[in-house]
Amino acid sequence: MPHVLLIEDDASVRDGMELVLRRHGYDVDTAATGEEALALLDGPAGGKVELAVLDLMLPGMDGFEVCRRIRARTAVLPVIMLTARGDDHDIVTGLEAGADDYVVKPVTAPVLEARIRAALRRAEPSGQARSAEADLTGLVIDRAGLTVTKQGVTIPLPPTELRLLLELSASPGRVLSREQLLESVWDHTFLGDSRLVDAAVGRLRAKLEDLPARPRYVQTVRGFGYRFGPL
Repeated sequence: MPHVLLIEDDASVRDGMELVLRRHGYDVDTAATGEEALALLDGPAGGKVELAVLDLMLPGMDGFEVCRRIRARTAVLPVIMLTARGDDHDIVTGLEAGADDYVVKPVTAPVLEARIRAALRRAEPSGQARSAEADLTGLVIDRAGLTVTKQGVTIPLPPTELRLLLELSASPGRVLSREQLLESVWDHTFLGDSRLVDAAVGRLRAKLEDLPARPRYVQTVRGFGYRFGPL
């Protein structure tokens, strides 16, 4: 059974979401604060956690900082953030902090469970090994080993960013719309949000590009979407 860490300070919301997740077959650990969640992840139980559901409005250390600290510890743990408002600033800041996806509270059980299942699928090994390895001017993408190196240095990528890179690099030069990427990477055939794509692209560029403001690899085609270079 997948193991989920639920980080939510409101006891009634936390208890209700825990009950829903357990009914859907998940093992669940809970934390009421960011500090408690990080301590759990650093402890013996942390190695069992496969996904975190993180509320942004926490007492003390807020969810943005918790997400950054999770990302500093591990690149591979999927993080779905919960926000009480559909506020653009909160959503963009949370995504830039390293969250893979978000849902706005109050969230229905089917939507939350669907987002969790999609995030866990993204964390599984990808089947996109069209070529075993691609070497693009110092950037090496090993599609079979699911590793990325630049100038011989390994670049750890969270599952969502890795899948985005694999999807874009599978057909260099081909332009993919945000909608296509939402469906192929996030598995969002409905309720899609292009901010997920834009934030993940920004994080990828920060890790891959020498000059993120002038990208060579993940390029914007204004009005259409993104393509992979160098061309």
